[in-house]
Amino acid sequence: MKDINSHGARYAEIREGIRALCAGFPAEYHRKIDEDRAYPEAFVDALTREGWMAALIPEAYGGAGLGLAEASVIMEEINRAGGNSGACHGQMYNMTTLIRHGSEEQRRTYLPQIASGALRLQSMGVTEPTTGTDTTRLKTTAVRRGDRYVINGQKVWISRVQHSDLMILLARTTPRDQVAKKSDGLSIFLVDVKAAMAKGMQVRPILNMVNHETNELFFDDLEIPAENLIGTEGEGFRYILTGLNAERTLIAAECIGDGYWFTDKVTGYVRERQVFGRPIGQNQGVQFPIAEAYIEVEAANLMRYEACRKFDAGLPCGAEANMAKYLAAKASWEAANACLQFHGGFGFACEYDVERKFRETRLYQVAPISTNLILSYVAEHVLGLPRSF
Repeated sequence: MKDINSHGARYAEIREGIRALCAGFPAEYHRKIDEDRAYPEAFVDALTREGWMAALIPEAYGGAGLGLAEASVIMEEINRAGGNSGACHGQMYNMTTLIRHGSEEQRRTYLPQIASGALRLQSMGVTEPTTGTDTTRLKTTAVRRGDRYVINGQKVWISRVQHSDLMILLARTTPRDQVAKKSDGLSIFLVDVKAAMAKGMQVRPILNMVNHETNELFFDDLEIPAENLIGTEGEGFRYILTGLNAERTLIAAECIGDGYWFTDKVTGYVRERQVFGRPIGQNQGVQFPIAEAYIEVEAANLMRYEACRKFDAGLPCGAEANMAKYLAAKASWEAANACLQFHGGFGFACEYDVERKFRETRLYQVAPISTNLILSYVAEHVLGLPRSF
């Protein structure tokens, strides 16, 4: 708690700034974007223009030089205001991979342009259709030919690639049967999305139950400059964990924002909704599920800050990042269920926004890592139980 309190003034300033920005994009805006299955360009542009999307970029490269804790507050407040950080959170966690593992030349080349909004780094290509979250078995290959790498393979559930200039791509550079550890031989590349789409990369959109731009990618002899390799060849799996831990922690913050949105929404409604001559919020059968969800959101909030603390200190934080994501996703889902239930039929009406937020927060039980895989991680890496797969 001391660490949280010591940053309280900075967090309060961030919350005030994000709330002011979000006030210009009320529920009607997000509802219309969802209805049209559109991308919230104006909203993301506003975040970029005011410097929020450059929060993690060091000041030397034109950013704010903030930590993951501050970035998580930004994501939380967007969702608490009724928005959906899924449209832009990729830039936050992808940034950490480039900042921590990119060369000085890469940082000088790309970070100032990302900070200014001239470039977007919203997309990360890891998951594949035949391997899913079994990342070490991915089949996309990158073969060195002179001063180029040639990419062949396929990716799936790759988000925001249509609204990104750059993409972090994980591919195998050494065959799996030729490495000592299964996590060896994977490498990370920075891909120019527009150049790739012009030659060698096909993008196929995947329609889904939430308005989330995600795609299947096909690579057919895509050539990228060797200088776009991030870090050392073969060390990509270790590098990508930096981004994945940041991703899970930021997703936790978004779920916390959702959880507060749902509890705020439903408590306001049940205070006013009269049935049988009294407010339904007077009934313990209504009170208890809402109170339980709120308690769980508050608990997840603390684990989020612990994950951020360790990440920002450069300490191992895989367990904390995973547990924060698990707790927050569970809490937001319980809050969503209570909110929908006690709105009754009105919870299904688009004009109340409950059904939209309900769909959005349900995603986080599945992605970016499923709850079952988190339980497996904790069982093996924290409790020391035998590996189950």
